[in-house]
Amino acid sequence: MSEAKTPEQQTPEQQFSIQRLFIKDISFETPAGSEMFKQQWKPEIHLDVNTRNEKLEDDIFEVVLTLTITAKQDDKTAFLVEVQQAGIFLAKGLADDQLRQVLGTVAPNILFPYAREMVDSLVTKGSFPALMLAPINFDALYQQALQQQQQKTEQKH
Repeated sequence: MSEAKTPEQQTPEQQFSIQRLFIKDISFETPAGSEMFKQQWKPEIHLDVNTRNEKLEDDIFEVVLTLTITAKQDDKTAFLVEVQQAGIFLAKGLADDQLRQVLGTVAPNILFPYAREMVDSLVTKGSFPALMLAPINFDALYQQALQQQQQKTEQKH
């Protein structure tokens, strides 16, 4: 016969769910204007990825995935697009390290397809060829960030 556990002894159920997905900010610029359309299109594309999260209330977090894409043609910026795709997530019953990993990997993996579609839509509406971004391995990026943080900590000691 098993003994009943008091509420303090019970392990909380782990939960992770999407509460809301939304666009936090969008920007599209064509600094060189129509000059870009007079040339053969052979751009150099640069992608910058950033994520951040913020606790909104108990077990509720906002995660923002920022994609910044710069297309350069002959050292001139053809277009610059930035999309901040955000989500509000419930993350309950997770240990601190689990929570950091979920907010740094799982949430961005959920947000990325929405941000990628928005980037492609903005680029084509700007009259440029479609730009389908390759998938991003957020797990690898998270591990890299942990290693860099660990190296910085070791250098301080």
